[in-house]
Amino acid sequence: MHMRRNYHRHIWILSGTGDGPPLVRILLQNGWKVSVSVVSSQAALAYGDLPLESLWIGPLEGTQAIANVIEKARATHKGFDWIIDATHPFAQVISSNLNVVSRKHKQPLLRFDRCCKKSQNASLIKNYCELLKLNLSEERILFAIGSRHLPEALSCGRKAGATVFARVMPTVEGLRKALMCEIPQSHLAVFKPLASDEIGEIESALCRRWKITGVVARESGGSTQKIWQNISLQQGLKLWLIARPALSKNIKVVNTFAELLAEI
Repeated sequence: MHMRRNYHRHIWILSGTGDGPPLVRILLQNGWKVSVSVVSSQAALAYGDLPLESLWIGPLEGTQAIANVIEKARATHKGFDWIIDATHPFAQVISSNLNVVSRKHKQPLLRFDRCCKKSQNASLIKNYCELLKLNLSEERILFAIGSRHLPEALSCGRKAGATVFARVMPTVEGLRKALMCEIPQSHLAVFKPLASDEIGEIESALCRRWKITGVVARESGGSTQKIWQNISLQQGLKLWLIARPALSKNIKVVNTFAELLAEI
């Protein structure tokens, strides 16, 4: 019954985490037509075997780009029944733009936000500047935070007295930002999170090799946060998580696939 009711209905998912592909599979199994937007060609590979209506690759620059997609969909196939914002929790600009455009166009919007319970040994900090309040002398700190704020974060770590290390994504932007930090090549690891067969295998080995005493990561939820929480517990490391940005109060949020299916 559920599949027949949803047949021919269309969802647009903007995906920025590993939750995107399994979410799309569940929606397809429940009879939905699905279009997906991802930022990079690398991210698009995870959707290659799925029968999507459309797969759009590249950033959506500004509110007008989002509005153009909605308007074109309404002109060609009666539009989207729902837009699902499954972007990264720290992708504030795209989430804000989606909210603005959806409200203006009266477009139903849901935020999918997979949460991860913070482990007892993890400390939340608002931003990297809070590291300056700590005495990190003789600490060996690994920053696993992406590339956008890496120069600022490493600078704060150094000023607090730490010897700093970084894990960056194998992208042009990731390497460019890492080089800006003037970090020794021997303190830099370039690989994609969850790249090993065993979850956290590379990350765990890296911490042991570098004799890491603490990790700075983001409260991103999902597998990546779980990896750092597990490693820090197993190896007795300190863990600081950058608190995730607050969501707009006027956005409906679901935290599980079951909640999402019930809502739509």
